[in-house]
This record gives sequence, C-alpha cells and structure tokens, in this order.
Amino acid sequence: MDVCAVVLAAGEGTRLRPLTERVPKALCPVGNVPLLDRALARLSGLGLTGPERVAVNACYLGDLVVGHVGSRAHLSVEPGNPLGTAGGLGNLRDWIAGRGVLVGNADAYLADPDAAPGADIAALLDGWDGRSVRLLGQPADDPAAPGTFSGHRFVGFSLLPWRLVRDLPAAFGDLVRAVWRPAEAAGALAVVPYRGTFFDTGTPADYLAANLHAAGDGSLAHPTATVTGRVRRAVIGAGATVRGEVDRAVVWPGATVGPDERLTDAIRARDGLTVPAARIAEPGTG
Repeated sequence: MDVCAVVLAAGEGTRLRPLTERVPKALCPVGNVPLLDRALARLSGLGLTGPERVAVNACYLGDLVVGHVGSRAHLSVEPGNPLGTAGGLGNLRDWIAGRGVLVGNADAYLADPDAAPGADIAALLDGWDGRSVRLLGQPADDPAAPGTFSGHRFVGFSLLPWRLVRDLPAAFGDLVRAVWRPAEAAGALAVVPYRGTFFDTGTPADYLAANLHAAGDGSLAHPTATVTGRVRRAVIGAGATVRGEVDRAVVWPGATVGPDERLTDAIRARDGLTVPAARIAEPGTG
C-alpha cells in the first residue's frame, strides 16, 4: 500500500504560552530534541523520509518551522490562521495524490523502551486494507468519557485512506468530526494499542513530564551547557548556564539560572522567562 506521512505543526500552542509566543510548539525541545524532529525521526524509522514521502504543515510562526525543516520534507504553509487537522490535509490534497496518509501530531511525545521510534507504531501499518481508519490509542481512565474511541484515548498518530481525504476542503476543520467519528459510525475505525509512554505536551505540566521522562532517572544536560550548580531531575539545553539549583525543571537553550536562584517545577527560557508547571506525578506509562 502506497503511504505518505504528514506531520501537523501549524498550531499556536496557546496552553503553553508565553513559551509559544517565542517558539512554535512543534519546535519546543523535549530532552533537548525539538518535538518536530522527534516526529520526523519516528517516520524515518518507518522508512518515510524526504519531500516525496513526508510533508509538514506550518502556519503560526511558520517561518521558524520552514527554516527548521528545510529540505527534509515537503512544506505546506497555510495562509492566515491555521486550518486545523482536517483543513491541513485538505490543503495537501494534491501532494497526497491518491495515497494513504499517516498523520502525526508534532506535539505528541511517544517513547517505548522495547521498540525504537518508528518500530513502536509500525502496527498502525501492518496488514492495513487501505480503506479503514486506524488510530493509535491507550486505554482511557474513563472508557466512556467524551473524546474516547472504543474506550481509548488518541495518542498522536492516525492512518487514513485516500477515499476519506480526497474530499476534505482546504478550510478550517478537525479530523475528529470530519473523518474519525463518521468512520467509527460506519464500523470502519480501529484502535491500535500503544504500549509505551505518551504525553501530548500541551500544558506546562505535561511538557515538563515529557522532558523528565526523556531524562530518565537522572538529568540530561547538553554538552555545551555550563552547569556549576546543583541539578536534580532536569533537562538543561544547549548553551544554557546553571549556577543555582534546578529541581524537576527544564532550562531552555541559552537560558540562565543565577547562583542565588532555585528553579523547581518550571520551565526557564531566555531573558529570565519562567513558566511554572504544577506539581506532577513521576512520569510513567500513560
């Protein structure tokens, strides 16, 4: 089955403001790797690479996304406001051109200790008939809650047939109402379980949790960071300077934590911008 891939990276990331007033959410680093690069690496693990097989849409702070992607993927820059998950695919109709499409949210953090990126979602493609819709999912805490599918919550990737993509307009719309729910009602939607860890990184708390998961049991500091202070359970970005105490926090590239500061449960960006993250449980599966 001929399949292409689209990474959705056009959104504004309003819940992560003011961080996303400077950097689009797709380029926010998790474990010192931009989320968008994690998505592209996962697709590469499936053999999907280059502008003929992979597209990235952009809108909000789109010039930053375009510059970051470069020639690694086909770029679809949406005019005006973001077109949403369905409109973004409609705008790519001529590029998709009859193929099935694997759609990934750039802000989805996925990690499976037993499978490399790509291999961890390969079940989405295995044995696909080219006509049904498949969603990657995990059991929901409340299987009957709104937004669930067969008792599962969506975790970032879906596989769509051309027959359901070809008529999507290049106008604002979401895949839930335009494709997923109608396919579910027709008995043409299946949930493929994901065994690893998932965070949607949409809130400061979830963004921090994803970073702490990426750091493992300790801390993760970029080789170019300067760390002379005390660091516990943290991610320190490229060129950052930490002279104070950092505990359960993320220090973005180029940011500074002064010698008299203690940064806890927060994200620190350049120019002293600090975004608190509510106290969270230790990150784990789900």
